[in-house]
Amino acid sequence: MTGPGGGHRQLDRLTAADLPTRVQAASVLCLPVGSTEQHGPHLPLATDTVIAEEFTRHLIAAHGEAFDLWQLPAVPYGIAPEHAWAPGTLSLTITEFTTLLHTLTAQYARAANARNLVLINGHGGNRGILTALVYELGHAQDISVCVLHPLALAHLPAGDRPEIHAGLHETALMLHLAPDTVRLDQLTDHPPQDADEIRRQVTHRGVSWPWNSGDPRIAAAGVIGNDPRTATPALGARLLDEAVASAVPALEALTGRKSSCS
Repeated sequence: MTGPGGGHRQLDRLTAADLPTRVQAASVLCLPVGSTEQHGPHLPLATDTVIAEEFTRHLIAAHGEAFDLWQLPAVPYGIAPEHAWAPGTLSLTITEFTTLLHTLTAQYARAANARNLVLINGHGGNRGILTALVYELGHAQDISVCVLHPLALAHLPAGDRPEIHAGLHETALMLHLAPDTVRLDQLTDHPPQDADEIRRQVTHRGVSWPWNSGDPRIAAAGVIGNDPRTATPALGARLLDEAVASAVPALEALTGRKSSCS
């Protein structure tokens, strides 16, 4: 459905006069949250934001009518101290990040009157804070809220190394979603990383470390994952399709509605 302002279920494309009749209490606001940070020599600083925004767009194209989904403008900033060593990385503090999302949520709840919110998170570094923050946002605004993590929703095999940052999966998604921004010619090689060290520092469930994507033990030129040179647009399309399909149960639980895809 195209809104009066030409936007496909984009809240900011509606007029102020149209919004009260188009967006109801049962509507679902979808807020993409990304980051601005290094993504190796081959992907843009906006990678996480692009993935969050484009996943939201595809989710709404597939299920917007069934769940009355509305896309909000993306937040391009997150918590990224693990990438602060690299040029171009911007990182909010925890206080700044949570205050920003509290403010935006309160403003949208007031301005649009929708009582459902989905945060679409494109950056792994935001995840821990968002897990706790959804409690606060829900209570503060009396709304139903959850977080979708697109890269974690797509359960396709990756390879020998954990897919953490700018590796095979993110590169494949960007080749599918924004191929003009990908510079595979800048990747001359992909030296071995210590998979055990990645698991110890980054993915260990029993211990949390302040890891750094500039650490050569776990990263190659800021990349932590499988060889991005093997990525293809077709793999990116598969990842996106699976993530969109995997999000349906969460939307059903949030809204109490059933999708015809179930």
